[in-house]
Amino acid sequence: MFTTVSTTAPTKAIERQVLHIISKRKAIKTVRLRRTASLSRDLRFDTVDLVDIILELERNFHITVPDEVPFYTVGDFVRYVTAHAAAA
Repeated sequence: MFTTVSTTAPTKAIERQVLHIISKRKAIKTVRLRRTASLSRDLRFDTVDLVDIILELERNFHITVPDEVPFYTVGDFVRYVTAHAAAA
């Protein structure tokens, strides 16, 4: 008998943690964060906000985010961290 290992549980935990880090930056409730929300237009994040979020994600997940990685939406952060934290 084969058993399958679900990767959705760790992925959901990473997503919750990423959303928490983003929400702390501007005191936004995590339930209000949509993956499609524009960081600049919808959430009013500026460059300093984004850099602070990236630094916090790097510390928490022990990853490195290159300067050239574009982050336009909440989902961009979630996808990047999920892909790279799982590989680390």
